[in-house]
Amino acid sequence: MSYVDEVIESVVKKNPSEPEFHQAVKEVLESLRPVIDANEALYRKEALLERLVEPDRQFKFRVPWVDDKGQVQVNTGYRVQFNNSIGPYKGGLRLHPSVNMGIIKFLGFEQIFKNSLTCLPIGGGKGGSDFDPKGKSDREVMAFCQSFMTELCKYIGADTDVPAGDIGTGAREIGYMFGQYKKIKSIYEGVLTGKGLSYGGSLARTEATGYGLLYITQEMLKCNGKDIAGKTIAVSGAGNVAIYAIQKAHQLGAKVVTCSDSTGWIYDSEGIDVELLREIKEVKRARLTEYAAARSSAEYHEGKGVWTVKCDIALPCATQNELNEEDAKTLVANGCFAVAEGANMPTTLEATKYLQDNKVLFCPGKAANAGGVATSALEMSQNSERLSWSFEEVDSKLQNIMVNIFHNLDEAAKRYGKEGDYVTGANIAGFEKVADAMLAQGVC
Repeated sequence: MSYVDEVIESVVKKNPSEPEFHQAVKEVLESLRPVIDANEALYRKEALLERLVEPDRQFKFRVPWVDDKGQVQVNTGYRVQFNNSIGPYKGGLRLHPSVNMGIIKFLGFEQIFKNSLTCLPIGGGKGGSDFDPKGKSDREVMAFCQSFMTELCKYIGADTDVPAGDIGTGAREIGYMFGQYKKIKSIYEGVLTGKGLSYGGSLARTEATGYGLLYITQEMLKCNGKDIAGKTIAVSGAGNVAIYAIQKAHQLGAKVVTCSDSTGWIYDSEGIDVELLREIKEVKRARLTEYAAARSSAEYHEGKGVWTVKCDIALPCATQNELNEEDAKTLVANGCFAVAEGANMPTTLEATKYLQDNKVLFCPGKAANAGGVATSALEMSQNSERLSWSFEEVDSKLQNIMVNIFHNLDEAAKRYGKEGDYVTGANIAGFEKVADAMLAQGVC
């Protein structure tokens, strides 16, 4: 049995109830076979892969809080510090009922390579809770966030582990968490990113993941002789990533005709109205039914269906495994020629393979949605320097980072005879830097 197969088998055996983590490890290690096979003796001797797939440490803790009726509620909090060989742990905090240790581990494992691809000094980590902020009052969200941070603050710091936002964790939640951290630790430092502009946040951070997705998509198309201008795009999701991906796509001359939330989806033949979508989702925190009610060109549909719409480019920006093999077949049949992942692992392994087999340009999430964490690292730099850069300066740096990520993964794929396989290229480019650092630092 090969080294890769041994490690995958070991991961499944040691973590039996964590399918998302199994999927992430398998996807990465399978694509790294050319590199691992070429260095098998060294990597086996150093147990490099065993160390790579085992988190440095993981925390699971109780989060008690009191709701508006005076009832005590109890949620579970998580933080996985996966690998800090190239910098402090960096990764978001996901607040969603589906959160469990397996999901946090899959996200943290992906984060290692995503952060490495940015070429910035940040390691991989992730955290969150099964708390659902939807439908909660501001006071209830504050009560949860303060309790959550009371425990989490023991394990994080500006040079140790720097969490950020993710699904369910926006500016409101980050603000409550930062306030509690500051109160407990009596120190004002850049321990969280995605902060408000009045207390150390970075301009362009809100837009970064969505904008970065379009910058790398545009570069991928350009390097394959295509232009994003004039193309029709299907987007899933209606959160931060989706909203600003739609905004940037329109700025680049494309037309986005779909978006979705947990209950249904919108088709708007005239193109999604970004300002209306922002009002409904960011201000009112309402459902997409209100979008359809306010815009005559829009159709609302219950359930899932974004990928049935004819499009040139698909950008899944909602959640993991939302685009399956049947969806991939529909996209290909409808003439879609490019898919770039705005969310973390939103495409199943079977769907990814089908898209690649049918010559669809495919950019994986660890590259395509790295804009958020890249700008978080830029926020860390500004905090350390006690400076604030302009929107244009941050946006320019973000665009350069995303363009460089594409060329690095493209070159890595070509170097190992996998031209056009951007999944393999991204994994190799991210892995090589981490592996070199781990070997240089000894057994630790």
